[in-house]
Amino acid sequence: MFSTPVKSALDTCGRSRNGTGATSGQVRNIGIMAHIDAGKTTLTERVLFFCGVNRYMGEVHEGTTTMDWMPEERERGITITSAATVCPWREHRINIIDTPGHVDFTAEVERCLRVLDGAVAVFCAVRGVQPQSERVWRQARRYGIPVVAFVNKMDRVGADFERVVEEICGRLDATAVPVQLPVGQEDTFEGVVDLVEMEAVLFADAKGVHARRVEIPAELRDDAELAREHLVECLAEVDEMILADFLEDRTPTSQDLRSAIARATRAGEFVPVLCGSALGNKGVQPLLDGVVDWLPSPLDRGPVGGTSPDTGAHTERHPAATEPLSALAFKVGSDPVWGRLAFFRVYSGSLRQGMIVRNPRSGRDERIESLMQIHA
Repeated sequence: MFSTPVKSALDTCGRSRNGTGATSGQVRNIGIMAHIDAGKTTLTERVLFFCGVNRYMGEVHEGTTTMDWMPEERERGITITSAATVCPWREHRINIIDTPGHVDFTAEVERCLRVLDGAVAVFCAVRGVQPQSERVWRQARRYGIPVVAFVNKMDRVGADFERVVEEICGRLDATAVPVQLPVGQEDTFEGVVDLVEMEAVLFADAKGVHARRVEIPAELRDDAELAREHLVECLAEVDEMILADFLEDRTPTSQDLRSAIARATRAGEFVPVLCGSALGNKGVQPLLDGVVDWLPSPLDRGPVGGTSPDTGAHTERHPAATEPLSALAFKVGSDPVWGRLAFFRVYSGSLRQGMIVRNPRSGRDERIESLMQIHA
């Protein structure tokens, strides 16, 4: 296993240190990945706002985003290096890594994916699946990371939700199934149809803070019923409980569907597809609900395997504070005040300031000087 002498951490075992009081079962370690200019960083900025972490929404075109913190990133309007933060949502703690979307920084994405439990893949509703989308998707599959898909920019000219879903299925060889339908598109986009609850969610105010759940508009009712039938049929192919309902001609409840989506997504057999407009502040809260409901916690992912630095034997560690410490440093940087900083994932045990840990790479014991929770 890995123990590391680094200074900066997002820990995932035991209780959180950001005030949410989340246990390991309430933690979500996720990455946000996409092709460049799909709206990934804008989406992350909205997540920070709606979770109450930021009081304002940073904009890429203004160079005011929180996660693109380097001067070069703000000047060029692209993500160059990964950035980590923590957000509370519905009594859960979401540890987020915003990854670069440019092909030149693929190695940075690879390092981050190793420590994730789940991911949100962002796709442009106009351009669909793009080359870097395919690359990061393959990387996520290599590490067995469950994915929720978000079709962004539904308010743009040329937006086509159905086409993007077809591309995800075809080009990425994924069982991607809509759990939402857009209410309008391009300049008429105003919300989504929740196919699990069979309600429409409309975002009326400019900031998208107040979402109204209303009846599905009459012109979308038939499409929604067909889409829900398709959702049930696809779940029946990968989930025994839904299959039993399907064979006995029983209509599954919304909770049945929600639980089945979670099981199938965490097993890597299903990709729920949501939609919205991050820049237009529409669809972000339902996406956060999907992250909490459908992506796995460290407990769902189970034990992690590695090599004992003492014996060289293969061993497993469970995500519990009572286990011996095991952690993996996935990124190292520097700070003019703090010096060397390292980001790490705690897989088991507890890490405290002043603790002596074994660095298996060097074979030496080292002291943890400081621990910090990173925000970008």
